[in-house]
Amino acid sequence: MTTVDTLTITVELPEAFDPRWNRLPGITVDGKKITLDPEKYFFRFETNSWYIIDWQTVEDGLLNVDETEESAVEQMALEFIKTHGRSTRDAGEVLVIAHQVYSYLFRDEHLATLGLPRVTSEHLKMLREAATFMALNKVELDGHISNVGPCWFFPSATGVVFDLSEEDGQMLDEVYHGGWFNEHRRIEGIKVHTALGGRLVHGCQSVPDQSGGVVAPYGASMARFREELAGMKADWIEQVDSYRVTAA
Repeated sequence: MTTVDTLTITVELPEAFDPRWNRLPGITVDGKKITLDPEKYFFRFETNSWYIIDWQTVEDGLLNVDETEESAVEQMALEFIKTHGRSTRDAGEVLVIAHQVYSYLFRDEHLATLGLPRVTSEHLKMLREAATFMALNKVELDGHISNVGPCWFFPSATGVVFDLSEEDGQMLDEVYHGGWFNEHRRIEGIKVHTALGGRLVHGCQSVPDQSGGVVAPYGASMARFREELAGMKADWIEQVDSYRVTAA
């Protein structure tokens, strides 16, 4: 088994997180201050390095660049990561950048044109918070899933934290994975995820089935990724669900 540094992760973010995150083991939320105990938080924690780009670099250098007949947005994203990406062992830095990414991606201005009347500003805040934690999940180039936290299982985790029904949890999961069901939003999603070193992938099929989401490096083996997903999740989902607060 790989041994990694499991020192406590502490970071202060611009937005106060919901205190109900404290229901999950290893997470302590005190307003804007987030503390994670890796040994209690992660189901699997084999690496404490992540590939990132400073958000300001992405905002200035990629968000307003259009693809062309010669250069697709995916190619642009890959080249941008090669040029500007760097490795970090500071998980707090990853969380800061992830919060910037998802604050941009899930911003309130989209609500008027979503065509999803049940999705509210409060839902977007839930998405920003859960997706921020999901940025610490990790898949290696060979497709091996090296880091898994409870937010891998998006509907279960958000259901526990935000007291969502299974239906509402799946609705949130669809918006997270679907990037607003819109090509313009998909392109935006490809660009912003360069800040986290890759592209958003998930193992769900035609419906959300808790098969996870992660920002994977371009070139990662999706065959091994899918194979590992198939065998890893049942016990961990049960553990996450066990923290749900039920009415007396």
